[in-house]
Amino acid sequence: MTIAVDVQDVEKRYGSFAALAGVSLRVEEGEFFALLGPNGAGKTTLISALAGLTRPSAGSLSVMGHDVAKDYQASRRALGIVPQEIVFDPFFSVRETLRFQAGYFGIARSRELDAWIDELLSKLSLTDKADQNMRQLSGGMKRRVLVAQALVHRPPVIVLDEPTAGVDVELRQTLWSFIRELNARGHTVLLTTHYLEEAQQLCTRIAMLKQGRVVAMDTTEHLLNAFSERVLRVKLGCELPAALLPQRASQDGAWHHFSIHDYSEVETVLAHLRTAGATITNMEVTEPELEEVFVKIMHQGAGE
Repeated sequence: MTIAVDVQDVEKRYGSFAALAGVSLRVEEGEFFALLGPNGAGKTTLISALAGLTRPSAGSLSVMGHDVAKDYQASRRALGIVPQEIVFDPFFSVRETLRFQAGYFGIARSRELDAWIDELLSKLSLTDKADQNMRQLSGGMKRRVLVAQALVHRPPVIVLDEPTAGVDVELRQTLWSFIRELNARGHTVLLTTHYLEEAQQLCTRIAMLKQGRVVAMDTTEHLLNAFSERVLRVKLGCELPAALLPQRASQDGAWHHFSIHDYSEVETVLAHLRTAGATITNMEVTEPELEEVFVKIMHQGAGE
C-alpha cells in the first residue's frame, strides 16, 4: 500500500516554544484519517508544513512519495487543502476563480476541465452561483468554493482543516456526501475537526495531538473500545436493594446504568435482574463516544 502522507520526526520551533515536538505518522493511500487535538496542539502547523507554507525545524514530510522540500512541485500537485480561513479574490466569479486555480497547477482551459468544474459546482450545490462574483456570496457559499478550489486540480490527497466550522447543516451534509464519494474513488482524506462526531462517523483511523506530540493513534474502533464502554440503561418497574443489582451498576433517576464491554454481557445482566425479581419497563444500549475518549486521553498525565 502506498503511503499517501509520511511525517517523520517533525519539529517546528519558535524560539523556545515547540509547536511540533517530534511528530511521526503515516496515512495510507485511500484512508479517511482524522487529526484531532485541542486548540494549540499543532494541527494547523503540521498542515502548513505539509503544504510547504512553513519549514519544519527538523524531520521530513512527503506526499504520495514526494518530499515536501526536495520535490515540492510534485508534492504540491498531489495535495489539495481546504483552509480554516475564508480567503477569496473579490474580482472574479466562482467559475473564473476555479479556472484560475487550475491554471496555478498548469492545467489549461479545456472541455475536460470545464466538465470537471461543472461537476464540482453541481456536487457542492454551487451551479446557480457559478457566474456570481465571489464577494456576493454568503460565508457558507464561500466555504464551498474553497472546497472546489482544493479539488479542481484533482489531487490524490485532500486535507480538510476544520471544513465545517460555523456552517449550516445543509453544507455539512452536502460536503460529507461528496467527500465520501471522493474517498470511495480512492482519494486519501486527512481531516481536522472539533466536531468529534464527524470524525467518529467518517474516519477509520485517528491520531490525537497534544502540545505538539502524538499522544494516541489507532483505528477508531480500537480507540473507542480501549477508552470507553457501552452502557446498558434499564428502567425497572420496582426498586431493588443495591445488594441485588449486578456489579458496575449506577443509577440516574429511574434508570439503572450497567457498564458492558460487548453485547454478549446484556443477557447476563438481564438474567441477573430477572432472578432478583425485577420488572424491566424500558431498555437501551448507548455506544461509546469519541468525545469521551478524547477527554480521557487529553487528561492523561494531568492528574485528573
